[in-house]
Amino acid sequence: MKVRYRFPIRSFILFFSIVAIGYSCNTKDSSEQTTTQTVQMVPAPTFNADSAYAFVERQVAFGPRVPNTKAHVATGDYLVKTLEQYGFAVTEQKFTATTYDGQKLAARNIIGSYQPQASKRIMLASHWDSRPYSDQDSTRKTLPVMGANDGGSGVGILLEIARVLHVTQNKPDLGVDIVFFDVEDWGTSGQIQGDPYSGFALGSQHWAANKHIPGYSAYFGILLDMVGAKGATFLKEGFSTQRANEVVRTVWNTASQLGYSNYFIDQQGPSITDDHLPVNDVAKIPMIDIIHTRMNDPNRTFFDDWHTTGDDMKNIDPNTLKAVGQTLLQVLYNEGQPAI
Repeated sequence: MKVRYRFPIRSFILFFSIVAIGYSCNTKDSSEQTTTQTVQMVPAPTFNADSAYAFVERQVAFGPRVPNTKAHVATGDYLVKTLEQYGFAVTEQKFTATTYDGQKLAARNIIGSYQPQASKRIMLASHWDSRPYSDQDSTRKTLPVMGANDGGSGVGILLEIARVLHVTQNKPDLGVDIVFFDVEDWGTSGQIQGDPYSGFALGSQHWAANKHIPGYSAYFGILLDMVGAKGATFLKEGFSTQRANEVVRTVWNTASQLGYSNYFIDQQGPSITDDHLPVNDVAKIPMIDIIHTRMNDPNRTFFDDWHTTGDDMKNIDPNTLKAVGQTLLQVLYNEGQPAI
């Protein structure tokens, strides 16, 4: 994903290009905090952090999930099988992706639908591929990224949510669509003329222009990206507050009431070009991005091993998975009062 900052407070360049962008008048300043409002809470099932950790570990065991590799195919098959095992109706959206450097990739978005007959739907998403090279590594730049945190953690959380929804007695009165976007992480650090994504987010762009169900819509969506590291901080991502600020408030207020304010920070963060942008701008579904960005660090935006060979299971902390997963479950149950 590509980083864009709200104002030019830094003159350095990270892996991504940094540009100044304007915010709408109702966007909070980075130094301003919003007043936490009480969210009506309904009983929600328990999110099992150990189970989520195991789901992340299982993905990593396949090897780097780089498109056009055996590990990528095997992981995709595993995701389909696991969603089906938990009673989700699965759609595989297969397509050929053309990368910024002209390569052709056999790609597939994987969509699992829970209670597909429900008219009110919430969309939860993460990318499931991993980066083909470790460009931020000091010595091993040509090796692929394992992607335990960058990709794997979000998928692990969503698989655990799928498991919980399957086994719980009281179901939320809504539909949930879990979308695993492919080919998110094959972009370039440079600008590509005419491509605001710089080669990133190919799977979500394809899905937004070719929804798996014609006319599909959702009440709102939540994207997860890099949500498993120890001590992760989730600032309010800039494009999310621009395009879906009410969803941001709902999620952050819910996290606060659950006691997770040390993860979900009530502070404006940078704007990240990620899979939620095509969902907002093309599919017209308000979607936010829960993504780990560092606080008050002028030299680094993401976690230490981002886009390196070190993005392995040592980065994954069950406590962080718990904070994100339990918050998402609570949001789902608040939106859909369980039928008793």
